[in-house]
Amino acid sequence: MDQILFFIVAFLAIASAVYFVFAKNPMYAILSLIVTMFSIAGMYILLNAQFLGIVQIIVYTGAIMVLFLYILMMLNLNKEDESKKDNLPKFIGIFSVCILFVGMLGAYKGLSGKTVAEGSIDYSVGLTKNLGRLLFNEYVLPFELASILILAGIVGAVLIGKKDL
Repeated sequence: MDQILFFIVAFLAIASAVYFVFAKNPMYAILSLIVTMFSIAGMYILLNAQFLGIVQIIVYTGAIMVLFLYILMMLNLNKEDESKKDNLPKFIGIFSVCILFVGMLGAYKGLSGKTVAEGSIDYSVGLTKNLGRLLFNEYVLPFELASILILAGIVGAVLIGKKDL
């Protein structure tokens, strides 16, 4: 049952991503990208990576896609602007997809039969409890250094944004 649900969510993600590429209206394109992000979060959750799924929803769908939507509404793009666009990015995109397809085909041909034995699946890999234990035991120094780096970036942004200090 999980595999069938995974394939349904994966098909939804691929279909909405293809619609994003070929949509004429930019508002519908952004909305289909939000559906794609939700679908990817669903795939993470089905693969027992609940933390990644929730982060996908909060960060990408909740923050970045809504920001794209607001920017798109503020830009107020018209249909007259569509004829002025260059076709070079479309050809570069098609070429990139062809290279990606060839790479995926080569990876698929490199697979040999069954890759994972049935009894060796560890279902506790993506749990938040295990991630927190690993993050605060083994990787506490890089975690704290990353927080100091983020704090320095925030202070720098405030100093740059402030005119009179």
